[in-house]
Amino acid sequence: MIRKFCIIFIFTFAIFAKSQTNSSEHLSGFAVVSLNYKHSPKWNAYLELQERSIEDFSKPDYYEIKGGIGYNLDKSNQFFVGLGRYATYKESRIANEEFRIWLQHTYSINLDKLKIDNRIRLEKRFFHNAITDVNTNDERYRFRTALTLPLNSDKMAPKTIFANAFDELFIGPNGDLFKRNRIFGGVGYVFNSSVSTNLGYMWQRELSPNLRSLHFLYLAFNFTLDRAKLGHHEPYNVAD
Repeated sequence: MIRKFCIIFIFTFAIFAKSQTNSSEHLSGFAVVSLNYKHSPKWNAYLELQERSIEDFSKPDYYEIKGGIGYNLDKSNQFFVGLGRYATYKESRIANEEFRIWLQHTYSINLDKLKIDNRIRLEKRFFHNAITDVNTNDERYRFRTALTLPLNSDKMAPKTIFANAFDELFIGPNGDLFKRNRIFGGVGYVFNSSVSTNLGYMWQRELSPNLRSLHFLYLAFNFTLDRAKLGHHEPYNVAD
C-alpha cells in the first residue's frame, strides 16, 4: 500500500513540476536524514543532516547540519537546546553561511490515536556573507502545530502507515513581523523500532524580506537508537 501511494505521489508532483515550467514557481527538493538517541527516560540527543534543491530540483544548493540535547519533563513536555550550521550556495560556491543556536519547548496532546505536538522555538542567528564578507545577526521565533495519525494501527508501532501534517509560523523583531509560513502534509511508514521514513509536500511562503513561494517534495529517513526502550512518546520528526 505504501509503495502504491509513493508512486501516485511522485507522479502527481511530476505533473505539477511540468506545469510550472514557464512560471517563477517550481518544484524544489527537501531531503533529510536524522538520528535520535534516547539515552534515558529523561534525556535524548538528536542529529540531523539536510539538503535542499531550492533553485533547481536536480541540483542541491542548501545544506544543514544540526543537533542538540532534549530533556523530557514528562510525557507531554519536552525542552530542547540545539545548534547548527547552514550554508547556501550560488553557482556551486558558498554565498551565505549561518550559525544558529536555539531553545524550544514542545507540548504534546493525545486525542485517541491522533498526536498533536505544539512547539515554540527561540532562535539566535549569526550570518556571514561570503560574497561581501559582512557579518550580521538576528533573532527569530517559530510556532508550530504538528499532527500525526497512525492509519493501520492504534499507535506508532512497527509496520505502521501514518499521516502527518503541520503549520508553522516564523516571526522576528527586525523588519516585518511575519517572516515565513510553512504548511506540510505527507505520509510515512515505520519499518521497525529503529527506522522510519516520511514523504510529503511542503509549501513555504516567504513573507520577508522578499515575497515568494517555494514548493518542496520532502523525503526523510529517521533512525532511532532507543537505549532506554521508551517507544515513540517523543514528538515525531517532521520537516524542520
